Amino acid sequence: MPPPPASSTSPAVGRALDILLLLAGRTGPVRAGVLARELGMPRSSAYHILAVLAERGFVTYLPGERAYGLGVAAFEIGSAYLRHEPLERLAQPVVRRLAGRLGQTVHLGVVYGAETVYLLKERPPRASAAGTALVTDIGVRLPAHLTASGRAILARLPEAQVRALYPRPGDLITRTGRGPRSLAELLDLLAADRVRGWSEETELVSEGLRSLGTAVFDHHGHPVAALSTTWRRHYAPHDPERVREELGRAAARLTSAVSGRAPGGG
Repeated sequence: MPPPPASSTSPAVGRALDILLLLAGRTGPVRAGVLARELGMPRSSAYHILAVLAERGFVTYLPGERAYGLGVAAFEIGSAYLRHEPLERLAQPVVRRLAGRLGQTVHLGVVYGAETVYLLKERPPRASAAGTALVTDIGVRLPAHLTASGRAILARLPEAQVRALYPRPGDLITRTGRGPRSLAELLDLLAADRVRGWSEETELVSEGLRSLGTAVFDHHGHPVAALSTTWRRHYAPHDPERVREELGRAAARLTSAVSGRAPGGG
């Protein structure tokens, strides 16, 4: 006798996944009543499941809107597949080519919690010590709100997820005395980054260094990683506009390689 369908033996698990999938397909928060109605479940069940998901960080409740959005844990689980070998393998030729074209060191980074984690680092064949000096190595973790790659990813997350990452003012630490000191200031920076399509930081991570970063997206249009390049502030081997263009093209190639699409794309 075959086993019963999973949905009949674990209805709560199925409903929890249905809620997460529905929220993943929306651009803004959704009220519990709407979730219950669209998924055909009792409101009491929806509230109970949402409470458990919120406790585990998979959804976050926005009191001002009385609605729910995806939480930090959902973002981390959703991008986990691409955070490791598949992403690194697909990114390696893109990162190597970009480093060669710019003559600068290029990184592939992801956001884990409120930190940027570097997965790849590629130095150009004839690296100039003046142009490619960096403070990062593979596996290094830095505050995401200070790095260009971290901000490129944060800028594409729903505001509710960003708020969940920085619930207290003290979470916005600095390394050089520069950088956003409040959540409102960070959100303003991310809004500007989102409009222009790239992020930039100057001496927020290390004195004398400047970085540019651009996000890479999955098939839902969600950010899963970012490409970034860093150089000494007073040593510019290329016009910054060219760096932005090269970085944008490389990020688009990697997005295509992981079968992703930019937000608003097909």
